[in-house]
Amino acid sequence: MNLCRIAVAALFLALCGAHSSPLCADDAPARPSETGIARFEPLEDQAAVSEMFRLEPHSFDYALTPLADVSRSTDVAEVTFPSPVTTPHECNNTVHCEYFRARGKDGEFQGRRPAVVVLHILGGDFPLARLFARYLASTGTHALFVKMPYYGPRRPVDVRKRMIEVDPRESVVGMRQAILDIRRAAALLASREEVDPEQIGIFGISLGGITAALAAEQEPRFRNVCLMLAGGDLGRVSWESPEVRAARDNWLAQGRSKAEFFEVLRPIDPATYAERLQGRRMLMINAKHDEIVPPACTESLWEGAGRPRIVWFDAGHYTAALYLFHGLAEVTQFFRRPPLL
Repeated sequence: MNLCRIAVAALFLALCGAHSSPLCADDAPARPSETGIARFEPLEDQAAVSEMFRLEPHSFDYALTPLADVSRSTDVAEVTFPSPVTTPHECNNTVHCEYFRARGKDGEFQGRRPAVVVLHILGGDFPLARLFARYLASTGTHALFVKMPYYGPRRPVDVRKRMIEVDPRESVVGMRQAILDIRRAAALLASREEVDPEQIGIFGISLGGITAALAAEQEPRFRNVCLMLAGGDLGRVSWESPEVRAARDNWLAQGRSKAEFFEVLRPIDPATYAERLQGRRMLMINAKHDEIVPPACTESLWEGAGRPRIVWFDAGHYTAALYLFHGLAEVTQFFRRPPLL
């Protein structure tokens, strides 16, 4: 077990207790306590959104099922809604989320509060995303942990299918679905009576951070953007990263070029649209010695986004786990309701 997993496991057990998942609160299947219809309306001219990520005005169903009371001031519920994208794999066509809701000490919602979409890492280690979501809720910010395409309950058992595939063209398809799912998630949060629609944010780590950047560039509802261990120049990240080396090797084996590889990934590269982040409230948290997302790739996104505040950990991609308490503090403080002027 590498250092990152040891640190994450220890922190998760310390902060979240011995249960591995909030989904094991009851052995019997839970029934939705709330069903409803949410409305997606674009907040700006569709021409400002890349064509592949556009959504026309529409309504969609959702269901909310309480799972557990995490503490006196926090509960968690499962939220499901249909993906805007229909794939050949039925289980992938429903978006599954865990909604950590901040309540007052009396168990009641206390006005409209900020809310954040939380995205997980490439490996799909959900405890890390849950850790941040729970911590956000414990400090007064609702957190909707969204499971991206082909992760968790969205992964078919009979075929090998992933959101990020060896073929970069398939990764583009998977990433497109993730962004459209996230745009619906933002609209759902904005419709909730306990959520301040003017204070909706997005947070992710590594792949989740890259996806969060791309989603924020396409969805203006995300006014607060926090990215951890993420960056731009996705072609370079994918070409050089040891985690996805198979993609590069497979591409070269087909007789394709590095330039073609970069061009295929350009439509899902956050650096392509980085200027759309300018003017947002934004925080980047990165590692000086990141071997997966090189600092140069981080700086490419940072420059394009208008040089927002950035925190550098003296660590690599995995050893950044040693700074996890620091990261939790930075993230939760960032998403708290800004003080009134």
